[in-house]
Formats: sequence, structure tokens, C-alpha cells
Amino acid sequence: MSPAPERFFVSAPDGLKLHACAYGNRNEARQMVVCLPGLTRSTADFEPLARALAGDPKHPCYVVAVDYRGRGESEYDSNAANYTIAVELADLIAVLTALSVERAVFVGTSRGGILAMLLATVRPAALVGVVLNDIGPELDIKGLFRIKNYVGRLPQPKSMDEGADILRQLFAAQFPRLGSDDWLAFARRTFKEQDGLLKPRYDHKIAEALKSIDLERPQPTLWNEFDALASVPVMVIRGGNSDLLSAATVEAMRARRPDITTLEVPEQGHAPLLAESDVIGRIAAFIAGCQRRV
Repeated sequence: MSPAPERFFVSAPDGLKLHACAYGNRNEARQMVVCLPGLTRSTADFEPLARALAGDPKHPCYVVAVDYRGRGESEYDSNAANYTIAVELADLIAVLTALSVERAVFVGTSRGGILAMLLATVRPAALVGVVLNDIGPELDIKGLFRIKNYVGRLPQPKSMDEGADILRQLFAAQFPRLGSDDWLAFARRTFKEQDGLLKPRYDHKIAEALKSIDLERPQPTLWNEFDALASVPVMVIRGGNSDLLSAATVEAMRARRPDITTLEVPEQGHAPLLAESDVIGRIAAFIAGCQRRV
């Protein structure tokens, strides 16, 4: 079994404590990778990918995974108004600076991919390549409605098995091939024990920050931010059952960037788990093809 990740706690610009963990030997790595999770997710989602990339004998990577404020092991914010992309982008830059991450390949799931695109507009030299996991410049309203309706509203399970059942009821239509062990692992990445109770690994106040989003109106697009990635290799991963990133949007991205690498993960929705050996292999090959920038 590979060594446990090294854990770091970094101060955000406003002093709030942020958590990150790192896999691999930085001195021996041929590439640095930064993993950014989805809206309510944590560094735990990247463990299989991070361990595989760090342990790759031919192209070992030093992998840093980041918990946004209010998620995972990072401190919760007393002010829900701070759960915004702008604040999280400043937090990300603070983490990169504190850990001396000057250049890296960024793997961003959903919100993490948005942050990677935004980073390209303010610190383009930091990006060596980008993997966008089920995210693009345009988001489908159906997926946004679904996410807005469940964030902050998960029932409180009495056990991890019950948590697995809750998640199965919510997401089985998008992930029909997951078995009992998979749902239990999903529950362990989603819930944590706190004060004798199982609670989600994110601050419920994140739901308050979503209330201001009016889904009855057209949502802003991120084509300018996507275009900011023009100078680096880009890989786009889409879940075959995704209700957030459409196949049409992926084709529009390809029309703008014919050189992008695309991968559709069958029988998975939003967002692909990045835990299967073939998917990890495709990501590893993409990263190996990016210019070395440790």
C-alpha cells in the first residue's frame, strides 16, 4: 500500500484555515498535478487517481488535492456569502503560493474545472495542462436544478450503510453500474462522523449561496475562460449520463479547440468518479504528454 498523503493547512487571505494533501515524492516527480473537487466534494474523491499518478513508475507525479473552504478538512466559514467562485479562486492561489506550486497540470471536477479555467485568466503561467471533468463553458439547466435541489438537503443517515442507500436513491439513475461496495465507498467520501452523528463533508450553508442563482434566466457562459486555455493541452471528460455537460457542448469545445483530448465515461453521470483503471490510464497518458513543469 502506498504511503498516506502528507497533509497541509494553509491560511486563506482572510485567515480561514484551508486543507490540502499531497501524494508522492516531489523531488522525484516528473510532473506536478493539482486536483480540484466539485461543489460539495473533497480531496477524498481523488484518492485512487492521486495514488496511481504518484506511484506511476514511468512518470511519477506529485499530486496536491485541495479542500475548498467549508468542505472536507478545511475550516467552515461563518459567512455564507463567502462561498463564491471569486473567494475560492483567491483561496486556491493562496494554497498554490504557500505550497510553492508554480506550474502544474490541473484536474478539475465540475466546480474545480471552473476554477481551473478562471485561474487561466489571472495566472496563466501556472497551468501546464488541464483536465476538465464533466464541466465546460455551458452548463445544462437540468443538472443545475438537480444540484440546487439536493445540496444542503441530504437526510441524516444513522449509519454508513444507510448513507449508501440515500446516495443510491439520489444517483442510481446516473450511475447504474455501481454495486453495494461502490455505494458504501461513496457514502464514506460523502459523510463524516461528527459529535456522534453522520454529517455531509461540507457546510450546509453552501446551499444558501446557491439561492441567489436564478435558474429561470439564461446562465452566463465561460467561453472566454475556456479560450484562456488556448496555450495548454486540454482533456475533457464527460459522463455518458451527465445532465450538466452535454455532448453538444463538448462538440462546441472541440470546434474551438480541435486538438483537445476527449473521453466519455459510459454509465456514469455527473461527475465521473475517475477511479477506474482505464480512466486513470487515459488521464495518466494525457498528463505524461504535457510539458514537464515541476
